[in-house]
Amino acid sequence: MTFEGRHKAFPPLFRIPSAHGRTLKLGPSCPRIMGIINVTPDSFSDGGDSLSPQDACEKGLRMIQEGAAILDLGAESTRPGAREVPAAEELAHLLPVLRLLRAQSDVVISVDTTKSKVARIAVQEGADWINDVSAFRRDPDMGNVVAETGAALVLMHSRGTPKDMQLRPHYEDPLKEVLQELREAVQRAEGDFGIDPDRILVDPGIGFAKRSGDNLAILRNLTAFHTLQKPILLGLSRKSILQNLIKSHGKKAVLPKNRDAATVAATAIAHGAGVSVHRVHSVGYAVQAIAVAQGLGLAKTIFSPKDYNAEKGNLAKQ
Repeated sequence: MTFEGRHKAFPPLFRIPSAHGRTLKLGPSCPRIMGIINVTPDSFSDGGDSLSPQDACEKGLRMIQEGAAILDLGAESTRPGAREVPAAEELAHLLPVLRLLRAQSDVVISVDTTKSKVARIAVQEGADWINDVSAFRRDPDMGNVVAETGAALVLMHSRGTPKDMQLRPHYEDPLKEVLQELREAVQRAEGDFGIDPDRILVDPGIGFAKRSGDNLAILRNLTAFHTLQKPILLGLSRKSILQNLIKSHGKKAVLPKNRDAATVAATAIAHGAGVSVHRVHSVGYAVQAIAVAQGLGLAKTIFSPKDYNAEKGNLAKQ
């Protein structure tokens, strides 16, 4: 993997090749914004907002103008309790939007899916990345599709399915276990399926099969994920962990669509921990947050194994 500056005093840059020849430079020193486009009726924050393909396309084009380097299209909700959608239904929502966006822009397009059939057709229609929230657990053939198509791949940590993942999540050591399970997912992708290591990103999966305390343990120790030597993608936008933090300080409950200010704060902090890709609903706000965080020099250097041991010690004291 192109991993510049690994032993230097500044964060590295990754060059992520993908299907169709689009290569995107990113890293803690070159953070990128991923705009979320949900074309589902039941997403937790904006379900039903972009069901019209034209509306969804116009939303994506606005996000590009605001500074999104990546658009993430999702046609199956992954919110807690969501039902599984058949591949044909998922494709019926996804493909009209994908085709419109691909015809009108050259931006990197990611497709958020756990199904190999959907992934294969999406890449054939112009998608560059596959964002698999199950990291191959729900459809083992996904690894073959990614390897054959040359798509870039986001491996996200989760357990179970959206329908049951929040029923009884349990960790003895959330940071250690999530890191290990992501490491195993990377090893499967590279070793079992032969996926190009340069094409892999990792996502700790905030809000997926995790209790509030588990999410906090991960967020307070994001720098530990640099030990995986992959770009870190983080999806914090409007999530319930932000709501929990707001309420813990005596503030009133805030609906998901009204959590953009909290998302901005979290985005700036995540940049300080070296996150490479910030997955958000409000691109313009995220661009401002990153600009201020960069101007203040918040990004840390990449942590060595020695630093990681210190991180584990810090977690044990919490």
